[in-house]
Amino acid sequence: YRLELQEIVSRQERMVEADEDNLKYWAAGTVLRWNEILRELVAKYNLPPYQNPDGSYPFPDANNPLAYPYFPFANPPYAARAYAYASAAVYDALVAASHYRSLYRRPLPSRTNPKIKHLIPVTGDWTYPSDDLTAAGASVAILSLMFPGEQDYLQRRLNECREAILLSGTCSRSDAAAGEALGRGVAAVFIARARTDRAGASAGTPALWQQLEQKAIQAGETPWKSLETPPRPPMLPAFGKVKGFLLDSLEVVNNRPPAPPSVHSEQFKKELAEVLQYSLNPTRERIAIVHFWADGAGTYTPPGHWNAIACSDFVKERFSEVRWARNLALLNMAMFDAAICCWDAKYAYFNPRPSQVDPAIKTHTGVPNFPAFTSGHSTFSGAAATFLAHVVPSRAGSSTSMASAARVSRLYGAIHYRSDIEVGMNMGNMLGGMAVQRALTDGAE
Repeated sequence: YRLELQEIVSRQERMVEADEDNLKYWAAGTVLRWNEILRELVAKYNLPPYQNPDGSYPFPDANNPLAYPYFPFANPPYAARAYAYASAAVYDALVAASHYRSLYRRPLPSRTNPKIKHLIPVTGDWTYPSDDLTAAGASVAILSLMFPGEQDYLQRRLNECREAILLSGTCSRSDAAAGEALGRGVAAVFIARARTDRAGASAGTPALWQQLEQKAIQAGETPWKSLETPPRPPMLPAFGKVKGFLLDSLEVVNNRPPAPPSVHSEQFKKELAEVLQYSLNPTRERIAIVHFWADGAGTYTPPGHWNAIACSDFVKERFSEVRWARNLALLNMAMFDAAICCWDAKYAYFNPRPSQVDPAIKTHTGVPNFPAFTSGHSTFSGAAATFLAHVVPSRAGSSTSMASAARVSRLYGAIHYRSDIEVGMNMGNMLGGMAVQRALTDGAE
């Protein structure tokens, strides 16, 4: 152990500019940085596959992630799931690390070797296992599952994190090794869960796609159809059956909203006319809102957008690492369940997009390749804003305003009816409220 501490002294004496830059980067917070890395990967993989010469579309293959199309296609539901698993694993791992630090009570390295300097802020008196490397170990394990083609990249980022934390003087090499092992061990529990949560079957089959269309026709409604050329298969029609964190599958069905207005109803005609008016009469202000909340291909998706908003708020609150992890876990659990509930409703009703019903409607943003009811943006935003208003009450008004803007952006963009955005927001608010209830009873407050 004394040799490990002497290693820290020697490294601090031989610091170069690259070491200082790396240390400064990770000093912002390990939980924050791994969340940013996850958002970066989601954006990289959020690109729908291009069609084959015969007009069919290839599917990403988890068993062959380096072949085109690359696995995964990190669309919003997939991204919400990745954010939830990564955040929840990091939080549970940090809770475990806190337990073991209290159990073993190994003092900070500087207590044993006063030549060691603390180059980043220190919280607490104990250091075994390292919470920074615990978070890193859990993150790398989950992200390697979700993005198997990025394992070399993730290992490189882990090495950078480890080197920075060792140089910081807050832990020794054995503290770091114990933390990484603990993080990977906790992540293994979540990986086992992910392998059985039914996400692997969420793309459905051609038989299921046909069944959904026929169900809408038999109900006397106009079924949704892909507006892409050639038509693309619907995005994850069975995602509503995925196992979430806050609701079980029966509760998802029991909380499914009533059907949207029939395409033959006066209410539907009224809402369709409203969409047409927004399509024909754009304003600079509305288009700015549409673009800010577009979150389309090549972005870190609506759940990632709310992660970025949350992280910006958390930095100002000076939360501890474990508090960061806990808040991100509950936030992303709510948005993961929001994806499940939203996609359950989308494919239960198979409602057409406005521009499908009325070709005079020209959209101001890309048309998502799945049914209209309910709005995913509205559901994600309601869940996120409700929870964030609880953990950062000073920003509650801002969170609510942003959620309202995200909701109405889909109407301004002419891709959703008013029923889609209103019902989606209500559903999201409910799920955010469930995350708040979990927060009130988890012992952290």
